[in-house]
Amino acid sequence: MPFIKTEFPGLMVFEPKVFEDNRGYFFESYNKNLFSEEGINIDFVQDNQASSSFGVIRGLHFQREPYAQTKLLRVLSGEIIDAVVDIRKNSPTYGKAYTILLSAENKKQLLVPKGFAHGYSVISEKAEVFYKCDEFYHKESEGGIAWDDSSLQIKWRLPFDKALISEKDRQLPVMKDCIHNFVFKG
Repeated sequence: MPFIKTEFPGLMVFEPKVFEDNRGYFFESYNKNLFSEEGINIDFVQDNQASSSFGVIRGLHFQREPYAQTKLLRVLSGEIIDAVVDIRKNSPTYGKAYTILLSAENKKQLLVPKGFAHGYSVISEKAEVFYKCDEFYHKESEGGIAWDDSSLQIKWRLPFDKALISEKDRQLPVMKDCIHNFVFKG
């Protein structure tokens, strides 16, 4: 099965079947039928791509309901530590963080459901990240959590003095002060 369930309800790792030969490789990064067979029926409406250099940390971001986004993330070049935090009240994993190495080499993808804050750190010289969203960007519903909130214990695999953080992300609150409207519906 190409889907690996995590201990976080709804959070899954997708490992596509890769066909390699002397010419290179081929894989289906998304196949609606395959996802549907797993019970994942998502209407993706927006694709995003970002290029970043070593040390960049983006996040932890989310959009509040009713504009919350499910995301399917992968790395086109380089390596990142992808991190999510479950912010769904009443979830068995509420307030816990999950991290995974995503790279162009391992071709793993992370399916992040609504109700998670998301971010990543670039641990290679450069990285290009591509992700699909099931809801459009909506500035007024943006929210986030401080990347360096010690209660989350996220291992970004970067020295803090090398971290490149946007001014906007420097202003994000810690988890206990985060304002959101997510409730786990188990």
